[in-house]
Amino acid sequence: MIRLGRISYVNLAPVFFRLEAEVDEVQGVPTDLNARLLAGELDLAPISSIEYARNADRLRLLPRLCVSSEGAVDSIQLVAHKPLEQVRRVAVTPESATSVVLTKVLLPEADHVPLGEEADATLLIGDAALKSAFEDPTPHHDLGRLWLERTGLPMVFAVWACPDPPPPGLGELEQALVDSVLTARAEPEQLAYESSERYGYPAGFLARYFEKLRYRFGPRERAGLLTFLELARDVGELDEVPELRFAARAEATV
Repeated sequence: MIRLGRISYVNLAPVFFRLEAEVDEVQGVPTDLNARLLAGELDLAPISSIEYARNADRLRLLPRLCVSSEGAVDSIQLVAHKPLEQVRRVAVTPESATSVVLTKVLLPEADHVPLGEEADATLLIGDAALKSAFEDPTPHHDLGRLWLERTGLPMVFAVWACPDPPPPGLGELEQALVDSVLTARAEPEQLAYESSERYGYPAGFLARYFEKLRYRFGPRERAGLLTFLELARDVGELDEVPELRFAARAEATV
């Protein structure tokens, strides 16, 4: 049975909405899944895109799935007490490697400090970011929107990666994940209702949120990922931009 990682945030609800596959599901925040995959404790997981790049020689990618947005994503927010051009200290979450590097790419002059320390802005991701946008009147800056404004490309926050060589049955599991996304897209009201019951957000809010997320790993997403990795290299967060190595030849996409 494939040991499958699942990010514990609501953003992966469509991928697991009607997953028809026998798996050993392991939940965790992105950085936790990164570490477990690299330690050999998982056979497949959605991991931070920057962590794939840092370990590309050991990993393979699913060719049809990622987690991205083309514009605002809602669940990755920079909560700033000053105008962005004046921000010099950012308190960053320990839960997401990609979002921390994206913050450095977008605000290269700002120093990073641990979450909870005094700072001009705070990086929040996942459910904490969604909750903050509801409750905190402090200006929120969506990193997906800022990325699109800068590059004109989608931002790939996570990729689906497995060890090299890939585990048996990976192709069938990828198809099951793709099918779940397609079912979720065909039943948006049911997806929003069930996710509201599980995660506690209003169904209407989640319906709008899911519309902003993308799971297809097509040519524009790959171009956005490579652009992000090039800029990460330029700010010193990556030694080199690796080749995108896939577990199987890409066929149809979500």
